[in-house]
Amino acid sequence: MEISQVRYFLAVAKELNFTRAAEQCNVTQPALSRAIKLLEDEFGGPLFHRERRFTHLTELGRMVETYLDGVFENSRQAKQIAEQYVTLKKMPLKVGIMSTIAPDEIIELIAAVRAHHPGVELHLCDADAVSLRKRLLEGELEAAIYALPSEVPDEEVHSLPLFQEQMVMAVHLAHRLANQRVVRVKDMSNESYIHRNNCEFAGYADAILSHQGVTVSPVYWSDRDDWTLAMIAAGLGFGFMPEHTAKHPGVAALPITEPEFWRDVNLVTVRGRRHSPAVGALVREATQKKWFGERARALSAAE
Repeated sequence: MEISQVRYFLAVAKELNFTRAAEQCNVTQPALSRAIKLLEDEFGGPLFHRERRFTHLTELGRMVETYLDGVFENSRQAKQIAEQYVTLKKMPLKVGIMSTIAPDEIIELIAAVRAHHPGVELHLCDADAVSLRKRLLEGELEAAIYALPSEVPDEEVHSLPLFQEQMVMAVHLAHRLANQRVVRVKDMSNESYIHRNNCEFAGYADAILSHQGVTVSPVYWSDRDDWTLAMIAAGLGFGFMPEHTAKHPGVAALPITEPEFWRDVNLVTVRGRRHSPAVGALVREATQKKWFGERARALSAAE
């Protein structure tokens, strides 16, 4: 069976007239009739009753019409997807970025997508991880890059690991702990704390600190990491931050131990959702890129 035969069959089924169907398909009537005859031979029976003034479907024709319509539509969609995949012609892509990720790494990813897939138009938004996940599931975003610590795997999404980053205690240079190589969670007890409103560990880390009998006192709250760093450098309190975000000339970043805190940053899509070729382009570039000098964890895990 050829797609052209399916197209001719559907045209006749719609027009109920071989002449008009041939005109619609831009072929001669004899050519269309031969194609229908070949299809009938393959199916083992007539698909149309050809009467002098009327043409109509046989019972066999009615039975197969729905299936052939599906074959033709799937073929059309396959061709469309293939063309889009090959050319990536002007395809918008809405991507959410967790606001606490160091921007330099994201800029490198954007530049790689632009260089290798110029037809992909990236529309970026930044937010906290919980908000990004919600917008992703609701269909506002096609993909998102975030970290959301949990003891239970998120079955609604597919997470492609990009990089892992340790959380640090960020303090001003004159702080009593500033010269230590690492700090323990217990060392934070009774310290003034600057709460990052978009911190993905909010709530999650609190339970761990409470279990160890550690109490910290939030004295400031901020949506912006640059403001948080400025307050830390001014000696107003300490911050709980990703190591690559805690970059400031007046701030010391101390890895936290007993226990350690690490965030796993992933490229996230909705499980089972049909994605555009632009998402595929983003995935390829994100996995090929080096994140903070290291290969994407998805590649390392596959080896």
